[in-house]
Amino acid sequence: MSPQAMEHDGRYVPSMGRDWLLPVYDPLCRVLGMATLHRPLIEQAGLRPGHRVLEIGCGTGNLVIMAADLHPDAEITGLDPDPKALARARRKAARRGRTVRLDQGFAERLPYADGAFDRILSSFMFHHVEPDARPGALHEAWRVLSPGGSLHLVDVGGAIADSDGRKARKALRNPHLQDNLGDRIPALLREAGFTDAGEVGHRRTRVAGRVTYVRATKPGPGAGPLP
Repeated sequence: MSPQAMEHDGRYVPSMGRDWLLPVYDPLCRVLGMATLHRPLIEQAGLRPGHRVLEIGCGTGNLVIMAADLHPDAEITGLDPDPKALARARRKAARRGRTVRLDQGFAERLPYADGAFDRILSSFMFHHVEPDARPGALHEAWRVLSPGGSLHLVDVGGAIADSDGRKARKALRNPHLQDNLGDRIPALLREAGFTDAGEVGHRRTRVAGRVTYVRATKPGPGAGPLP
Protein backbone atom coordinates (compact mmCIF):
# COMPACT_ATOMS: atom_id res chain seq x y z
CA MET A 1 0.00 0.00 0.00
CA SER A 2 1.31 3.41 -0.82
CA PRO A 3 -0.75 6.52 -0.15
CA GLN A 4 1.34 8.84 -2.28
CA ALA A 5 -0.37 11.60 -4.24
CA MET A 6 1.50 11.72 -7.52
CA GLU A 7 1.03 15.23 -8.90
CA HIS A 8 2.23 16.96 -12.06
CA ASP A 9 4.56 19.37 -10.24
CA GLY A 10 6.60 16.62 -8.60
CA ARG A 11 5.17 16.95 -5.09
CA TYR A 12 3.87 13.96 -3.17
CA VAL A 13 2.20 13.13 0.12
CA PRO A 14 4.38 10.92 2.38
CA SER A 15 3.10 7.46 3.25
CA MET A 16 1.42 8.56 6.49
CA GLY A 17 0.76 12.14 5.39
CA ARG A 18 3.74 13.42 7.41
CA ASP A 19 7.36 12.23 7.35
CA TRP A 20 7.50 11.88 11.13
CA LEU A 21 4.63 9.36 11.04
CA LEU A 22 6.44 6.97 8.68
CA PRO A 23 7.67 4.66 11.51
CA VAL A 24 4.07 3.70 12.32
CA TYR A 25 3.20 2.87 8.71
CA ASP A 26 4.28 -0.78 8.73
CA PRO A 27 2.81 -1.57 12.17
CA LEU A 28 -0.47 -0.05 10.98
CA CYS A 29 -0.39 -2.21 7.85
CA ARG A 30 0.02 -5.30 10.03
CA VAL A 31 -2.88 -4.28 12.26
CA LEU A 32 -5.06 -3.70 9.19
CA GLY A 33 -4.11 -7.10 7.73
CA MET A 34 -2.79 -5.69 4.47
CA ALA A 35 -0.97 -8.95 3.70
CA THR A 36 -4.33 -10.68 3.34
CA LEU A 37 -5.25 -8.14 0.64
CA HIS A 38 -1.89 -8.20 -1.11
CA ARG A 39 -1.65 -11.95 -1.61
CA PRO A 40 -4.81 -12.22 -3.78
CA LEU A 41 -3.47 -9.42 -5.98
CA ILE A 42 -0.24 -11.34 -6.55
CA GLU A 43 -2.15 -14.54 -7.23
CA GLN A 44 -4.41 -12.68 -9.67
CA ALA A 45 -1.33 -11.51 -11.61
CA GLY A 46 -0.29 -15.10 -12.37
CA LEU A 47 3.43 -14.42 -12.05
CA ARG A 48 5.81 -16.84 -13.74
CA PRO A 49 9.60 -17.35 -13.73
CA GLY A 50 11.28 -14.55 -15.63
CA HIS A 51 8.32 -12.18 -15.50
CA ARG A 52 9.29 -8.52 -15.15
CA VAL A 53 6.99 -7.02 -12.52
CA LEU A 54 6.50 -3.37 -11.51
CA GLU A 55 4.55 -2.04 -8.55
CA ILE A 56 3.64 1.62 -8.96
CA GLY A 57 3.56 3.33 -5.56
CA CYS A 58 5.38 0.65 -3.58
CA GLY A 59 5.77 2.66 -0.36
CA THR A 60 7.84 0.72 2.17
CA GLY A 61 7.86 -2.36 -0.02
CA ASN A 62 5.35 -4.70 1.56
CA LEU A 63 3.80 -5.89 -1.70
CA VAL A 64 7.01 -6.14 -3.75
CA ILE A 65 8.77 -8.08 -0.98
CA MET A 66 5.84 -10.48 -0.72
CA ALA A 67 5.94 -10.93 -4.50
CA ALA A 68 9.66 -11.68 -4.31
CA ASP A 69 9.04 -14.18 -1.48
CA LEU A 70 6.38 -16.00 -3.50
CA HIS A 71 8.11 -15.71 -6.89
CA PRO A 72 11.90 -15.51 -6.41
CA ASP A 73 12.44 -16.28 -10.11
CA ALA A 74 10.59 -13.13 -11.21
CA GLU A 75 12.24 -9.71 -11.63
CA ILE A 76 10.52 -7.42 -9.14
CA THR A 77 10.68 -3.62 -9.26
CA GLY A 78 9.00 -1.07 -7.00
CA LEU A 79 8.57 2.62 -7.79
CA ASP A 80 7.69 5.39 -5.34
CA PRO A 81 8.30 9.16 -5.06
CA ASP A 82 9.16 9.05 -1.33
CA PRO A 83 12.89 8.46 -0.71
CA LYS A 84 12.35 7.75 2.99
CA ALA A 85 9.79 5.04 2.26
CA LEU A 86 12.14 3.54 -0.34
CA ALA A 87 14.98 3.50 2.19
CA ARG A 88 12.81 1.45 4.54
CA ALA A 89 11.86 -0.86 1.69
CA ARG A 90 15.54 -1.46 0.86
CA ARG A 91 16.34 -2.33 4.48
CA LYS A 92 13.40 -4.71 4.70
CA ALA A 93 14.32 -6.46 1.44
CA ALA A 94 17.94 -6.82 2.60
CA ARG A 95 16.84 -8.36 5.91
CA ARG A 96 14.77 -10.93 4.01
CA GLY A 97 17.56 -11.59 1.52
CA ARG A 98 15.40 -10.60 -1.42
CA THR A 99 16.63 -8.92 -4.59
CA VAL A 100 14.12 -6.18 -5.37
CA ARG A 101 14.86 -3.14 -7.50
CA LEU A 102 13.50 0.04 -5.91
CA ASP A 103 13.35 3.27 -7.92
CA GLN A 104 12.24 6.80 -7.13
CA GLY A 105 9.73 8.24 -9.56
CA PHE A 106 6.15 9.22 -10.35
CA ALA A 107 3.25 7.32 -11.87
CA GLU A 108 2.70 9.80 -14.69
CA ARG A 109 6.41 9.89 -15.63
CA LEU A 110 7.61 6.30 -15.38
CA PRO A 111 11.40 6.10 -15.86
CA TYR A 112 11.29 2.93 -17.96
CA ALA A 113 11.44 1.94 -21.60
CA ASP A 114 8.40 0.96 -23.66
CA GLY A 115 7.40 -2.64 -23.00
CA ALA A 116 9.75 -3.02 -20.02
CA PHE A 117 7.36 -5.10 -17.86
CA ASP A 118 5.08 -8.11 -18.15
CA ARG A 119 2.93 -7.27 -15.13
CA ILE A 120 2.09 -4.04 -13.30
CA LEU A 121 0.68 -4.03 -9.76
CA SER A 122 -1.02 -1.19 -7.89
CA SER A 123 -2.16 -1.45 -4.27
CA PHE A 124 -4.26 1.32 -2.66
CA MET A 125 -2.36 3.95 -4.63
CA PHE A 126 -4.79 4.91 -7.38
CA HIS A 127 -7.27 6.90 -5.29
CA HIS A 128 -4.40 9.16 -4.18
CA VAL A 129 -3.58 10.18 -7.76
CA GLU A 130 -5.22 13.50 -8.62
CA PRO A 131 -8.14 13.03 -11.06
CA ASP A 132 -6.50 15.07 -13.81
CA ALA A 133 -3.31 12.97 -13.50
CA ARG A 134 -5.03 9.57 -13.69
CA PRO A 135 -5.30 9.31 -17.50
CA GLY A 136 -1.62 10.15 -17.87
CA ALA A 137 -0.61 7.63 -15.22
CA LEU A 138 -2.59 4.86 -16.92
CA HIS A 139 -1.20 5.77 -20.34
CA GLU A 140 2.28 5.45 -18.82
CA ALA A 141 1.38 2.04 -17.37
CA TRP A 142 0.16 0.95 -20.81
CA ARG A 143 3.37 2.22 -22.40
CA VAL A 144 5.76 0.29 -20.15
CA LEU A 145 3.79 -2.97 -20.38
CA SER A 146 4.84 -5.47 -23.01
CA PRO A 147 2.15 -6.48 -25.55
CA GLY A 148 0.00 -9.13 -23.89
CA GLY A 149 1.02 -7.92 -20.44
CA SER A 150 -1.49 -7.07 -17.74
CA LEU A 151 -2.19 -4.57 -14.98
CA HIS A 152 -3.60 -5.67 -11.61
CA LEU A 153 -5.01 -3.13 -9.17
CA VAL A 154 -6.67 -3.20 -5.76
CA ASP A 155 -8.25 -0.14 -4.18
CA VAL A 156 -11.24 1.07 -2.23
CA GLY A 157 -14.27 1.57 -4.46
CA GLY A 158 -15.85 -0.23 -7.36
CA ALA A 159 -19.52 -1.06 -7.65
CA ILE A 160 -20.83 -0.11 -4.20
CA ALA A 161 -23.94 -2.04 -3.17
CA ASP A 162 -26.49 -1.06 -0.51
CA SER A 163 -25.59 -4.25 1.33
CA ASP A 164 -22.03 -2.98 1.82
CA GLY A 165 -23.29 -0.84 4.69
CA ARG A 166 -22.12 2.33 6.41
CA LYS A 167 -18.50 2.33 5.17
CA ALA A 168 -19.65 2.11 1.56
CA ARG A 169 -22.02 5.03 2.08
CA LYS A 170 -19.19 6.99 3.70
CA ALA A 171 -16.99 6.22 0.68
CA LEU A 172 -19.59 7.82 -1.56
CA ARG A 173 -19.04 11.10 0.29
CA ASN A 174 -15.23 10.99 0.18
CA PRO A 175 -13.99 13.25 -2.64
CA HIS A 176 -10.81 11.19 -3.02
CA LEU A 177 -12.89 8.10 -3.83
CA GLN A 178 -15.45 9.58 -6.19
CA ASP A 179 -13.41 8.65 -9.25
CA ASN A 180 -12.99 5.08 -7.93
CA LEU A 181 -16.69 4.27 -7.74
CA GLY A 182 -18.83 2.29 -10.14
CA ASP A 183 -17.14 1.39 -13.43
CA ARG A 184 -14.84 4.41 -13.38
CA ILE A 185 -11.49 2.62 -12.99
CA PRO A 186 -12.19 0.06 -15.76
CA ALA A 187 -13.46 2.90 -17.95
CA LEU A 188 -10.25 4.87 -17.47
CA LEU A 189 -8.23 1.75 -18.27
CA ARG A 190 -10.16 1.24 -21.50
CA GLU A 191 -9.62 4.89 -22.43
CA ALA A 192 -5.87 4.35 -21.92
CA GLY A 193 -5.89 1.49 -24.44
CA PHE A 194 -6.33 -1.55 -22.20
CA THR A 195 -8.72 -4.38 -23.08
CA ASP A 196 -10.64 -6.81 -20.87
CA ALA A 197 -10.67 -4.16 -18.14
CA GLY A 198 -13.01 -5.06 -15.32
CA GLU A 199 -13.53 -5.96 -11.70
CA VAL A 200 -12.44 -9.49 -10.84
CA GLY A 201 -13.11 -9.63 -7.11
CA HIS A 202 -14.14 -7.85 -3.93
CA ARG A 203 -13.37 -8.07 -0.25
CA ARG A 204 -14.96 -6.37 2.71
CA THR A 205 -12.69 -4.89 5.37
CA ARG A 206 -13.56 -3.55 8.79
CA VAL A 207 -11.64 -0.31 8.27
CA ALA A 208 -11.86 0.53 4.55
CA GLY A 209 -15.17 -1.10 3.67
CA ARG A 210 -15.29 -2.74 0.25
CA VAL A 211 -12.07 -3.09 -1.70
CA THR A 212 -12.12 -4.03 -5.37
CA TYR A 213 -9.66 -5.96 -7.53
CA VAL A 214 -9.34 -4.86 -11.17
CA ARG A 215 -7.51 -6.49 -14.07
CA ALA A 216 -6.75 -5.21 -17.58
CA THR A 217 -4.64 -6.34 -20.54
CA LYS A 218 -2.47 -4.57 -23.09
CA PRO A 219 -3.41 -6.00 -26.53
CA GLY A 220 -0.99 -8.10 -28.49
CA PRO A 221 1.31 -11.09 -28.09
CA GLY A 222 4.15 -11.18 -25.57
CA ALA A 223 3.44 -12.11 -21.99
CA GLY A 224 0.76 -14.63 -22.91
CA PRO A 225 -2.90 -14.83 -21.90
CA LEU A 226 -4.06 -13.96 -18.43
CA PRO A 227 -4.35 -16.98 -16.12
